[in-house]
Amino acid sequence: MGADQIPVTVLTGFLGSGKTTVLNHLLRQAELNGVVAIINEFGEVALDHLLVESSEDRLALLDNGCICCSVREDLIETLADLASRRAAGTIPPFHRVLIETTGLADPVPVLHTLMTAPGIVARYRIDGVVATVDAVNGAHTLRTHPEAARQVAVADRLLVTKTDLASSDALSRLDARLAAINPVTVRHHVRNGIVDPAKVLDAGLFDPAARSADVVRWFEAASQAANQPHHHAHHDCEGEHCGHHSHQAHDQGMSSYSLIIDEPIRRDAFARWLDYVAALKGEDLLRFKAIVNVAEQPDAPVVVHGVQHVFHPPITLGGWPSADRRSRLVFIVRSIPRRIIENTLCKFAAVSRTAIQRSAA
Repeated sequence: MGADQIPVTVLTGFLGSGKTTVLNHLLRQAELNGVVAIINEFGEVALDHLLVESSEDRLALLDNGCICCSVREDLIETLADLASRRAAGTIPPFHRVLIETTGLADPVPVLHTLMTAPGIVARYRIDGVVATVDAVNGAHTLRTHPEAARQVAVADRLLVTKTDLASSDALSRLDARLAAINPVTVRHHVRNGIVDPAKVLDAGLFDPAARSADVVRWFEAASQAANQPHHHAHHDCEGEHCGHHSHQAHDQGMSSYSLIIDEPIRRDAFARWLDYVAALKGEDLLRFKAIVNVAEQPDAPVVVHGVQHVFHPPITLGGWPSADRRSRLVFIVRSIPRRIIENTLCKFAAVSRTAIQRSAA
């Protein structure tokens, strides 16, 4: 290993498991001064990067797809460009890269790319995989989504989040499940994304051969897929932790869409709409995130996160992160048509239909 290789930490975890909250906390720590974060977003409207409290020269955004498939080439180009600009002195020096994947990403192709892509392996080395697992929804997610089990299986560090919302019995059962999937990883329980950087960084060189037989097979499949650049592989893996999986579809019936609302929304009306959606559609609302222009406080937007029936307390920002003051709502759902969401917004949140846009202008 060359001493000048830049370490890369991959932060993964299923929808709503708290990756961005963890990333936000880490980037505020002194140990991560001089770290660049690459954020991959899935959906029509990029939002997560606006919620990360960091200077723009420390962030790179990959959007319009999932990092595990359609933007792999973009990831390679971004890493190569960062290294070249670092060497030329056109950007501030950095000593580590943090890659936050989408919640739907299978991390295996990402890791395989970092380990094999020409021009990347000479400049970068994988320094660990950190996976977040939601203490409330994690057990159900692991049973129903192969991506989540893969994220756990390849992790060097597991962060069990939202532990204050789960019972001790539920946490014990989840810990046992995680140990069955990945018996060699280190687990930490965290609240509000607060974790000591020393517990997640410098995890050591990633070695798939030291993992389970499933992981070894996944990397073999990724290697074969890499030789077929225009084909999305269906990973064929056996055992209780995995199933057939299509990168392109990710999950039957799953979709992502975004709404942009031009007019401010009253706080009580928006809360009433959230309650309605959570009660009637929560099971199929895999992930919801929004930055909202609240009519009562137009200079202080509100950020809302939700996973299925659980919506976290809204967070009021000190100001808008960009010049765009429209409300932006991002949905990742299973079998919830966009028109239903639009209709409920009009009925319960008192949003006029003409104020709703379907994607960024």
